[in-house]
Amino acid sequence: MRFPLSLYVSMVGYLLRNRLRGRRKFPLVLMLEPTHRCNLACAGCGRIREYHETLNQEMSLEDCLRAVEEAAAPVVTITGGEPLLYGGVEVLVREVLRMGKHVYFCTNGLLLEDALPGFRPSSRFTWNVHFDGTEPVHDAVICREGGFRRALAAVKRAKAAGFRVSTNTTVYRETEVDDLERLFEELTSAGVDGILVAPGFSYGEVPGDVFLTRREIMEKFREIRRWQNRFPLISNPVYLDFLAGHRTLHCTPWGNPTRNPLGWKSPCYLITDTHYPTFEELMAGTDWDHFVSGRDPRCAQCMVHCGYEPTIVQEMNGRDLLRMIRWNLHA
Repeated sequence: MRFPLSLYVSMVGYLLRNRLRGRRKFPLVLMLEPTHRCNLACAGCGRIREYHETLNQEMSLEDCLRAVEEAAAPVVTITGGEPLLYGGVEVLVREVLRMGKHVYFCTNGLLLEDALPGFRPSSRFTWNVHFDGTEPVHDAVICREGGFRRALAAVKRAKAAGFRVSTNTTVYRETEVDDLERLFEELTSAGVDGILVAPGFSYGEVPGDVFLTRREIMEKFREIRRWQNRFPLISNPVYLDFLAGHRTLHCTPWGNPTRNPLGWKSPCYLITDTHYPTFEELMAGTDWDHFVSGRDPRCAQCMVHCGYEPTIVQEMNGRDLLRMIRWNLHA
């Protein structure tokens, strides 16, 4: 299976409870950024540029756990920055798992092998390691020679230790589809449990013309979409239809809310207009209709999964559900 059965049970129960309560807007995944500090300066990363003045700030453990309670989402993605640089990260993961959540831990992999003894395998815990291409491409993107080999070695060590491991690949304008194919072959051979692939977001803070337009995204993903049964892709098939231009979707910007050292990020994981002190204020103070409509010019080229996969989950019909079940079982 591409995702553990426990995740499906948690998500279905959560969706049913919210619908019975008549709630229309609720998150599916909490993006928790306890620190923005990082040991890399990747070419396409907007975080270390956007938050360069507050990189020394961290969320307290109490604030992190309060954010998990406030959002009440069944899935918590711990990201950053490089979250393995966060003080007490082992305790954070242990406490979030104790709260019954599923945790996806995003890392560049450089510190992963040394960190493994501080964590325990669980069906509710998945390492999510970033790879932007085969070795020469990845090392060029992260500006660190040897980074690919080190991250891949950590992936193999984590799998050998019994951990679930997925990977995350961002597609840029210069990304060659043939290179992605070779990368996914290598990751599949390493035994990863899932491969997430999505286009990058056009961060204004990132210099250079590295991001794709919607037309360019569709051109690349028409080929990538054909690999659904060849590789363990966890970018779901309906989302891949959207990326290939075969389906129209509206964004669900509240689906993956972000909590970081400055507060609750509004309006979404990708765009920052302000930060709110509480989740309730985020939900009440953001003009969601404006961003759902796509009228904001910053949304024009965005097809990133954090905005559109929540739409699929919340609007799924019976036909889509059967398709998703078959897809999850084919791994």
